[in-house]
Amino acid sequence: MSILSVTAAAVAALVVSSTAGAQAPAPAERPPPAPAVSGAAGVASGARPRVCLVLSGGGARGAAHIGVLKVLEEYRVPVDCIAGTSMGALVGAGYASGMSVAEMEQLTQRLTIDALFREQPPRQERTVRRKQDDALNLFAPQIGLRDDGSVLLAKGAISGIRLETVLREISRIKGPVDFDRLPIPFRAVATDLVTGKPKVFDHGELASAMRASMSVPGIIAPAEVDGMMLVDGGLVNNLPVDVARAMGADVVIAVNLGTPLMRREQIQDVLGITGQMIGILTEQNVQRTLESLEPSDILILPELGDYSAGDFDHMATTWPIGEAAARKVADRLAALSLPPQRYAELRERQRAVPPPDTRPVDEITFSPMARVNPEYLRSLLDAKPGEPLDTAQLDRNLARLYGTDDFERISYQILESPARRILNIDAVEKSWGPNYLRFGLGLTSDFDGGAYFSVLGQYRRTWMDSRGAEWRTDISLGRATSLVTEYYQPLDERQNWFVAPRLEFERTFVDIFADDLRIAEYSLPSALAGLDVGTSFARYGEIRAGFFGGVAKPSINNGIALIDDERSATLAGVRLRGFVDQLDNVNFPRSGYAFGVELSRGLKALGSDLEYDRWDASGTVAYATGPHALVASMRGSGPITQDAGGLYIASPWGGFLQQSGFATGQLLNRDFAYGRLVYTNRIFAMPLFDGVYAGAAAEAGYYGTPAVTGNPRGMLYSGAVFLAVDSPLGPVYLGYGAGSGGNRSAYFFLGRP
Repeated sequence: MSILSVTAAAVAALVVSSTAGAQAPAPAERPPPAPAVSGAAGVASGARPRVCLVLSGGGARGAAHIGVLKVLEEYRVPVDCIAGTSMGALVGAGYASGMSVAEMEQLTQRLTIDALFREQPPRQERTVRRKQDDALNLFAPQIGLRDDGSVLLAKGAISGIRLETVLREISRIKGPVDFDRLPIPFRAVATDLVTGKPKVFDHGELASAMRASMSVPGIIAPAEVDGMMLVDGGLVNNLPVDVARAMGADVVIAVNLGTPLMRREQIQDVLGITGQMIGILTEQNVQRTLESLEPSDILILPELGDYSAGDFDHMATTWPIGEAAARKVADRLAALSLPPQRYAELRERQRAVPPPDTRPVDEITFSPMARVNPEYLRSLLDAKPGEPLDTAQLDRNLARLYGTDDFERISYQILESPARRILNIDAVEKSWGPNYLRFGLGLTSDFDGGAYFSVLGQYRRTWMDSRGAEWRTDISLGRATSLVTEYYQPLDERQNWFVAPRLEFERTFVDIFADDLRIAEYSLPSALAGLDVGTSFARYGEIRAGFFGGVAKPSINNGIALIDDERSATLAGVRLRGFVDQLDNVNFPRSGYAFGVELSRGLKALGSDLEYDRWDASGTVAYATGPHALVASMRGSGPITQDAGGLYIASPWGGFLQQSGFATGQLLNRDFAYGRLVYTNRIFAMPLFDGVYAGAAAEAGYYGTPAVTGNPRGMLYSGAVFLAVDSPLGPVYLGYGAGSGGNRSAYFFLGRP
């Protein structure tokens, strides 16, 4: 079992909690006495035995529990209490809180790996500052770096915030409750990571109990409840028969999914060893439990074979397996059967859940935080005091708060008193914050001498004051070497207005082509300083204006000197920039839009050696249906008027999806306007990735005066085909392009074109 499978196994539990929610009803009355059941030891004559259902963990394999429940209902077997671990806890919680088998089946069909594991909220909901991080091809993990040099990491590869959101969405019972007062009394088992002992939940937030029960250590961050650090209960009690007996069970129906240990050839690295270790611990405690079963108990063993604990996209295929396993003991189940009328009355009571409580709250508060200003968070909320409480909207708002990248987990509670009803948001700041280090890679090759590699890094200091000041430094080492550092100082607590001083040091290389031959290479080092003032539109975009000034000095590295630009120049001027970004995915967008524009002017009055003006604009619109997506994009710049050469402010173009077929940077013109239409088909999804794509692009561009006589100009057309994957390192492309004039090129690309 791979570590991914272990992760998925933990979260598969999600498959079955319930939907909307309110206060728990009184517990269903125990049915009136029935004739004694043969084999039910210790049950008084004339009384029916108390039947407890025990559900084991098992990841996505646990959807087989639903098939077992279907057979129990078919045979009218009463379920008087439920105990579960991990996936079993979540299936059990759903059924205990009033969810039907049909509702569980519908839920498992719409749950996917993306829905359960993708940590970030919808990109449209993220703040402008965090969307700007997408400009670099950075990847996880995010590393905490303290001022004393100590390095800190997250408590798990997955924080669990998305899981908590889904659990709240599908939990019928909201707020703290005595689990004996659920429609079916219920227990969930977790492991106390500090003591190594089991923690049996018999009260509290139902969603919190489910979350704690399935937190695979090292993969999903531990749940913290009442000061305890809790992880997956499967480590100590994966089949909690003893818990059911403590609830008064006379007959236990135990469903053991089992998770086969990996074969020797499957254990190839430290992740495989970790997964195997967890599997061994789980199977050992299950074997001890199986030895405790009594003759009156019923054991159900779904034969899941090699079905993966991480295969959440095909959970429905396990239902028949659970059914088949339950039917093997049909004669014993039939002995527990109630008459139709009595069973119908029992199930009606067990499914009687009050409607959601949508009463308005009088106040919205935040638990104490060390750094983040609650007023800023309040500005991101749609929920308002005095308005009906919309839990779906509130969950979206919590995802938006998590998208600020300041928190490791977020939840909420409704605090009731005779006089007031308060919504309290518990946002726990990252224990490895507030300063973060991330890395990334970039690579492009046209298999014809144009190969460029870069190592990327970002250091970000956050919440340097109560208004949310942030100091961000981006570094790129490779073909293009740069260091850009900006101090972002909000002027108000809600961060509507800001000032941002900035320093940029850059050394780029510009290739000069004659027709399609690379004949020279120029080096262009520059140093610029600037100061911007702007306004931010929450999660939509920003506008900023300011001054800039600095120096640049082109020099020829090799080849023929065709451009007389080898002299230092002072650049100074003003610029206006703005953008709007509502794309759902910056790598492979399927919906939304993004537009950006920059107007700049070099002014001799400010000390510039050059007097010039320039515009740059870009835009993207995406639309998708099913696996198919169309993305229309444009980019352009110009006109430029100047009294010197154009390398100081040049924008080389050409390469993969930038007039494919032409070499990277082959098109060096003083003005151009370019557009493309890209079609992608998501061939299949991959765990924790967006997917694998096949695509094609049609491109057209108009290019004005070239930097070198004889270079392409006028209308140019090109097209490309490609395969791509959205990998943990960023998007990876393998493509081929053909363009006007017989230009052809193959490409390998890591990063965004």
